[in-house]
Amino acid sequence: MSYVLEILPALLNGVLVTLEVFCIVIILSIPLGIVLAFLMQIKFKPLNWLLTIYVWIMRGTPLLLQLIFFYYVLPSVGIFFDRLPAAILAFTLNYAAYFAEIFRGGIDAIPKGQYEAAKVLKFNQIQTIRYIILPQVVKIVLPSVFNEVINLVKDSSLVYVLGVGDLLLESRTASNRDASLAPMFVAGAIYLFLVGVVTLASKRIEKKFNFYK
Repeated sequence: MSYVLEILPALLNGVLVTLEVFCIVIILSIPLGIVLAFLMQIKFKPLNWLLTIYVWIMRGTPLLLQLIFFYYVLPSVGIFFDRLPAAILAFTLNYAAYFAEIFRGGIDAIPKGQYEAAKVLKFNQIQTIRYIILPQVVKIVLPSVFNEVINLVKDSSLVYVLGVGDLLLESRTASNRDASLAPMFVAGAIYLFLVGVVTLASKRIEKKFNFYK
């Protein structure tokens, strides 16, 4: 127990970095995913092809490879990012593709009669999206969105490959230094706690949106 208390400050510093990555990616990727989902509804083939290729690449290649690409490959063509911005950019573009597909499915699930009702009410496109489409889409996609949010908690550990001092890197450093697996088990317990918090929050939020039934 004394050893755990000794390494805990370093691990908690790593948790702060993990939470920073998590929060920034969520704030950026969900709105971007929503925008992309609505852009997919536009009947303009070049745009549809571009978005399809983007989603295909982001979902079809490992996130680890994308992290390596943004930090190690792009400098070869003169584009440089610091470690943390490179990680946030890779995560945001990757998760925005997943969220775009989730919200696209939610939009497609809205009955066409809802759009006709909006026309009868003389809503413009922005009003239709804000007052009719988005509230229903959010209710439909919430479980899938939170599944991705939980995945993000765990995937955030991949930033260690760029040398970002997150929870996993701090635990690996302590483990290698002290020739002990205890730091890894403590890190695992912290990840379980974070996932538990997100899971509880998701249940409360889903319950709150039940009034759309």
